[in-house]
Amino acid sequence: MHAGVAEVRLNRPEKRNAVGREIIDGLLGALERIAADPAVRCVVLSGEGKAFCAGLDTGSFGDMLSGDLTADSAASAYAELDAAGANRVQRLGWGWQQLPVPVIAAVHGAAMGGGLNIALGADIRVVAPDAKLGFVEISYGLLPDMSATQSLRHILPLDRIKELVLTGRRFTGAEALAYGLATLLSETPRETALEMAATIAGRNPDAVRAAKRLLNAAPFNSTRDGLVAESDCSRTLMGTPNQLEAVMASLEGRDPKFVEPGL
Repeated sequence: MHAGVAEVRLNRPEKRNAVGREIIDGLLGALERIAADPAVRCVVLSGEGKAFCAGLDTGSFGDMLSGDLTADSAASAYAELDAAGANRVQRLGWGWQQLPVPVIAAVHGAAMGGGLNIALGADIRVVAPDAKLGFVEISYGLLPDMSATQSLRHILPLDRIKELVLTGRRFTGAEALAYGLATLLSETPRETALEMAATIAGRNPDAVRAAKRLLNAAPFNSTRDGLVAESDCSRTLMGTPNQLEAVMASLEGRDPKFVEPGL
């Protein structure tokens, strides 16, 4: 971690970071460590090598055909639900939404199937224009099951979601931006994401955490409840040490020196 920015990098480049046990265990472990570390102010999620994540390890398909992998044999993964109702595999995507700090996914190369599910869990997605994305699960008789159905409903119109999920067609990073699936394009997504993360990490960490919490809850609130929540968050921040430090640093033209989040 550097200056409050934690980097999480999928590190199985020889398999284009395909989702297997080591990726699952590594990401879940990273989520636990970040959630417990108040010094983390922003996260950048990226992939080593030529791809962000090519999707599920194709070895799993062989296990399905042989009968070694079935719904019954994978029952433990489905049974371990967290407080939000996410199973172990769904947490690979939804877990980033549950973190108190913002997460930026830097997507290059391929983000297919499970890889795209993971990227969708991030709060912001910086995508290479020539990246290849797709909900390819339907091609294998499946559907997106690593939380994408829940992430998508807050990002895209329902008809576009159905078109992408039901056809399984591939699309580029540039198309993802046009759809609203990518936040912005960059030829160097990891570098762009790190720059953005540094900016976010330089803001009042109490305000950043409160803003993510408030914005995540907004789609589920009535207008009245949302306005009340906004007012409550603002009132809670006002006059706190970090808020006053943000004001003083701005007036004095210097970098702020924040303490660990207290909200």
